[in-house]
Amino acid sequence: MSRSHIRLTKRLIDQAQPEADEYVLHDSDVRGFGCKVTPTGKKVYVLFYRTRDGRQRRPTIGQHGVVTVDQARDIAREWLAEVIRGGDPSQDRQDRRKAATMADLGDRYMREYAWVHKKPSSAKQDERLIENRIKPALGRDKVAAVTRADILDVHHGMRATPYEANRALALLSKMFNLAEAWGLRPDGSNPVRHVRRYAEQKRERFLSDAEMKRLGEALAQIEENGTEQATVLAAIRLLALTGCRLGEVIGLKWDWIDMAAGIIHLPDAKAGARKVALSDAALGVLRSLPSGGAWVLPRQAGDGHLPKFTLEHAWARIRKLAEMDDVRLHDFRHTVGTYGGQAGFNAFIIRDLLGHKTLAMTGRYVERDHNPMRTAANIVGERVAASLGLGGSDPGSESAAQAAE
Repeated sequence: MSRSHIRLTKRLIDQAQPEADEYVLHDSDVRGFGCKVTPTGKKVYVLFYRTRDGRQRRPTIGQHGVVTVDQARDIAREWLAEVIRGGDPSQDRQDRRKAATMADLGDRYMREYAWVHKKPSSAKQDERLIENRIKPALGRDKVAAVTRADILDVHHGMRATPYEANRALALLSKMFNLAEAWGLRPDGSNPVRHVRRYAEQKRERFLSDAEMKRLGEALAQIEENGTEQATVLAAIRLLALTGCRLGEVIGLKWDWIDMAAGIIHLPDAKAGARKVALSDAALGVLRSLPSGGAWVLPRQAGDGHLPKFTLEHAWARIRKLAEMDDVRLHDFRHTVGTYGGQAGFNAFIIRDLLGHKTLAMTGRYVERDHNPMRTAANIVGERVAASLGLGGSDPGSESAAQAAE
């Protein structure tokens, strides 16, 4: 039921008593504005209006005591002005409540973009950043409401890990670009724009001949003592001889290897399918391994390949024995590239030797004979093998120099 129109005041509303049915005290100043009194005694300000297309609305403005009657009346006036302009404040509020949050956007990004268009390893990295960094900081925020100030706060909060902070920023930028494409934000509203990345110190560590020799001696000692898995030692030697990425080596399958041609056919490397030229020393390491299963470097127990964490933990022990605690497994890749450059090979050969996506993207349009790659692989392989004690010429020997010429 309702009550006759009278200017609503705090005193009048305070004196209103609950009845068996709810009723509304209508305000005489603002048409449609009133205070609803429920049977439990709750008093709530409401507004009745019709939209331009005739739909009836009765949104709640706020609870008496939390909002004053004058504040509620002012809000009612603003909403009615919006209705006159063709708006629908009640529907707008519902849309905002139902609007996608950053947590929703993260889930949709993974479901519709990352798992569909990115490599599984890259998608997993995105998922880790979303779950561990983005959702805790922004997960409850509405996608449409996130501002550049919010992004700056998140980025600044990760300043202790600048590399990860920049990766999170790049991920957020892609998520907001997709949010625009999906209609969750206006075009050109990406809040990551103009947020400056942290400076990153690129590490280009490579092993000297002396360090490589110490590593070879350490591997030989470990092999003799049997203190590490044979697959671990083989993985390290293959990383040092090929310059392949860690995932490419531990995930290697026998079906991908053409021993006669000295080539690995990687079906899905970081930059797409590619061929890896194998030096004679690398082929020797492969021939020393049992080839009964699918994986070149199988897990010690159970199915699958040698786990990454197993190799990394073993490497921590091995590098300590070789007295080079600062060397990472990825530094073997830098070493192969450096040795190739020192041997006089041009950027195209080094790019293909390492499987980089550049130079100038012209390589994919040119069909090359693989002999130069075998030559480069052999020269680099001989130098590494000599230091590791796997045979071959001495590092920097005359034969290696002549071959480079």
